[in-house]
Amino acid sequence: MDGEDFLADRFEEHRPHLRAVAYRMLGSLSEAEDAVQETWFKLSRSDVSEVANLAGWLTTVVGRVCLDLLRSRVARREDPLEHQDGKEVRLPDPVIGGLRALDPEQEILTADSVGIALMIVLETLAPAERLAFVLHDMFSVPFDEIAPILDRTSASTRQLASRARRRVQGAAPAPDSDLALRREVVQAFLTAARGGDFEALLAVLDPDVVARTDAGALRPAVLRRGARNVAAGASAFGSRFDGQSRLLLVDGEPAVATFTDGRPVSLAVFTVRGGKVTALHIFADPERLERLGLTAG
Repeated sequence: MDGEDFLADRFEEHRPHLRAVAYRMLGSLSEAEDAVQETWFKLSRSDVSEVANLAGWLTTVVGRVCLDLLRSRVARREDPLEHQDGKEVRLPDPVIGGLRALDPEQEILTADSVGIALMIVLETLAPAERLAFVLHDMFSVPFDEIAPILDRTSASTRQLASRARRRVQGAAPAPDSDLALRREVVQAFLTAARGGDFEALLAVLDPDVVARTDAGALRPAVLRRGARNVAAGASAFGSRFDGQSRLLLVDGEPAVATFTDGRPVSLAVFTVRGGKVTALHIFADPERLERLGLTAG
């Protein structure tokens, strides 16, 4: 095995980790893959014979690549946007779990999932804040290794992560840890929605619940806030949960995919905290659903 093949093999060992870092940074599976590929190009053109910690080196490189992509995205404003507390943010790609055949990289993404609600909050952070928070708080990269990427001091980088942490903790508290209980709450919601039972819906919804529906670029995203508004929407459109359906995990959260004639028509992702649904994200964009590879069987 020559040097290039050896380097390629070592890179492949780290690819799932790098893809997980890039996804947390970008919220886009396709962009994350592009960032990982760019990291390989940089590695193949670099002399790393003196690098003692290749995993750390690669993590900082993919972080720098993602930072450039985020800054470019902010400058272009070309990505699908929706409003979040007065700010425009992207709705992140969902990471699907619970399918029969899950590739190893997908398994790593779902095993350490942070939830769509948190991913949406990450979208509101400035690129530098997001890098500091993701690398340090999610992947334990020391601040003195993050600081050079941002061209800042370690103390300044620590402040960025601290500011991001406060925003994350305030806007996206951790969901309940009991998955079985969360599924029971989701099932109660579905039963009430299908039956148009408004009071039963109110019983499983947090008073401050937020529901978002992404139906694609040609239709505006729908944002509903408050239990009564969300219950009214669920009662009116309860039929979207009818028909053939599957219970899945999306970013570690219970979700329901519904199908018509074998084709996915919606994917509803539930965040449950304190035994109540605190957030509901419904993906109804046919093109996006098709790309997810959802199957009814």
